[in-house]
Amino acid sequence: MLRSLYEWTMAKAAHRHAGWWLAAFAFMEASFFPVPPHPLLGLMCLAEPKKAIRYAAIATLASVAGGLLGYAIGHFAYAAFGEALLRALHLSESFPKAACYLRDYGAEIIIVKGATPIPFKLLTITAGFIGMNLLVFVGASIISRSISFMIVGVLFRLFGAPIKAVIDKHLGKVTVAFVVAILAGFLAVSMLGGGSKQTSEKCASAVAAKTV
Repeated sequence: MLRSLYEWTMAKAAHRHAGWWLAAFAFMEASFFPVPPHPLLGLMCLAEPKKAIRYAAIATLASVAGGLLGYAIGHFAYAAFGEALLRALHLSESFPKAACYLRDYGAEIIIVKGATPIPFKLLTITAGFIGMNLLVFVGASIISRSISFMIVGVLFRLFGAPIKAVIDKHLGKVTVAFVVAILAGFLAVSMLGGGSKQTSEKCASAVAAKTV
């Protein structure tokens, strides 16, 4: 079943409209959608290695655009919509500490954390909520998303055929590795929501003061 699903997805990834699907996934994931676009990007790069950098650029630009939507949600509609969205995505507990980190470190957090499995939407919504400078946010997002997607594009452009051969031969192991990476993202989020009691209380107080 896994092999059939893989072959079906590979065929779809080579479809002439696949780029639009990738852009849609990357845009939505940066603001409200729970599924990351990296699996689709990887499969598209496997199906068309010569277009890998192009696909990575599409994902990067669409993700930055989606990040602006996330920023708008946090800045203009947090009470009406953003808070419920974070709760639905199970990111509410991580939000106060993310707000404090962004307030204290700004672009550094966007660049460093945005390039990790931590959901980018958490950072975009939080950045809008704290009123982070928009130009700084966009610049940091471009760097962050480029790191996340362009590395994939370059690797597949250079080593597409060998990588595909490995995946074809060891699909089960590659699937397990991907699941582990996703779990690492959830662990990173839980760590972001942790920390000392004093730090957590300070962050919670700062966020609560702004929502009043």
